[in-house]
Amino acid sequence: MPTWTEPRDGASRLLVERAHDELVAGNPDDPRLAAVRQLVRDSWGRSLTSLAGVEGAPTLELDAEALAAYRSAHPLAGALELIRSLLLPGDALDSGVVVALGDASGRLLWVEGDRRVRALTGDMGFVEGANWSEDVVGTSAPGTALALDRSVQIHGPEHYNRLVQPWSCTAAPVRDPETRRILGVLDVTGGPEAATAQAQLLVDATARAVEGELLVARLRARSEQPRRSTSRPARRATPRVPTSTLRVLGRDLAVLELRGEEGERAVELSERHAELLLMLATHRQGLAGDRLAELVYGDPGSESLRPEMVRLKRVLGEAAPHLVPASRPYRLEAPLETDLQQMLSLLDRGAHRVALAAYPGDALPGSRAPGVEELRETALAALRESLMTEAGVDLLLAFADTAAGADDVELLRQCLRMLPARSPRRAGLVARLQRLE
Repeated sequence: MPTWTEPRDGASRLLVERAHDELVAGNPDDPRLAAVRQLVRDSWGRSLTSLAGVEGAPTLELDAEALAAYRSAHPLAGALELIRSLLLPGDALDSGVVVALGDASGRLLWVEGDRRVRALTGDMGFVEGANWSEDVVGTSAPGTALALDRSVQIHGPEHYNRLVQPWSCTAAPVRDPETRRILGVLDVTGGPEAATAQAQLLVDATARAVEGELLVARLRARSEQPRRSTSRPARRATPRVPTSTLRVLGRDLAVLELRGEEGERAVELSERHAELLLMLATHRQGLAGDRLAELVYGDPGSESLRPEMVRLKRVLGEAAPHLVPASRPYRLEAPLETDLQQMLSLLDRGAHRVALAAYPGDALPGSRAPGVEELRETALAALRESLMTEAGVDLLLAFADTAAGADDVELLRQCLRMLPARSPRRAGLVARLQRLE
């Protein structure tokens, strides 16, 4: 496997951290900034101008379904085995680093490598589907490499986002071998060993090897092209199905977001229609009428279901015809994402910080539908369990500051155990526990 060694930074970590804080605080003339590399200072300036988050999590721009479809068609999909063989040989799960491959916009498409490092970096949102462009997260190797169209190394405190400062990384753009257009970005993230001269040579060489393999594959395909029949009928273009997301977290009235060729729009739904649509989106296999009535009304024999489904179909027929439910059993025949499912998917990927940010509150908090109450409890339990088991103390404290965690005695006790003995936050936690107990 690759040999990683310590980097040789020109400025001390503390000096870079203070220079960063002065810049963010609005003091661009602070003399400590002179000790920071020009490349990093320039990137910090762009990050500041684009209003990148200093402590925010990146946006998750590709949900599981969109990510799978996009990756399968991406020109770099066929290069994964080559990348693994060069950057993650041997036992990839115990390599000490994670390797990411993103697209030209900075969205991470594949993230593989050391299981422990993946769990920790996932906590700050370094997960598949997240946008790591400079505009979103500020200075980082993948985003800055794309911004400069060259390989870049970023050492811990040089990151603009404070949540990323424990890590170091090396990244290089991958270009089309013929047009030189950027296709994506290759990144190695880990401790100081991930941003050494040897790491940069290896990442650069891997990027060039990927470009070479792309060129060879194209030349081979062209040489075989005359042998293929040219009498095949042209494929008929298929209309693009709109993508739809039902947003129910922290909302008494759900919003159905629709994105398609005609642009984006949002449709507000009544509580009952939101309950019905949420049940159908969650039970993709479909639901018999009695079961759907039980989940929504608490009564399998409710006679209110049929007329309400007629009204829901009428609303969807005008706003989103592709989502009009089929019958016997009631089911959706087009994909419908929910923000609740997206939050659970983030937890599965280890993106705890992003998942917490994506949880503004309970699903349809005013609803008393049994199926919604069950989903609500399951989602909150999954979020709490994942944070309690895998998250750091800063994230647990953030959860404790939400309505969901405010009165959680076990959570507060765990925060107290994890905090350093001299932490100024201990006194507040002790006072909260005394009030609750």
